[in-house]
Amino acid sequence: MLMPMLWNGNDDWFDNSLAMMDQAMNNLWGGNSLKTVAAMKTDVIEEDKDYKLEAELPGFKKEDIHIDMKNGALTISAKHDESKDEKNAEGKYIRRERSTASYERSFRIDENLKPEDISAKYENGVLTVVVPKKEALPQKEEPKQIEIQ
Repeated sequence: MLMPMLWNGNDDWFDNSLAMMDQAMNNLWGGNSLKTVAAMKTDVIEEDKDYKLEAELPGFKKEDIHIDMKNGALTISAKHDESKDEKNAEGKYIRRERSTASYERSFRIDENLKPEDISAKYENGVLTVVVPKKEALPQKEEPKQIEIQ
């Protein structure tokens, strides 16, 4: 049954409730909290001759990251598996933790681009992808004759 919450105007009560929930999440999931929702934060920067994508992927190895092109879309995906096994002297588990992080983002690009046109670099947890701008070529229009009736 839902009960209405009485609001006493005291913001400390609300802040303390959120802090208690955040601490419970930290205890339950080992560090994931309401304040830090995982996401591949990506900045798209327009420059004179290209677009630069800067995606934050801390803790990933270069081998964990893939960039694909298909049907006018550039897709960045990253997957990271981590396992911590700790055993006592008898080989029994004292603690065993596993975590998986997986992200994927897609961006529309010019369909005429080829993979060799795009460059990518991963350094200090930041993936930088440079996508060149393709200038639209003016279409040469053939003269069309209008028939006189």
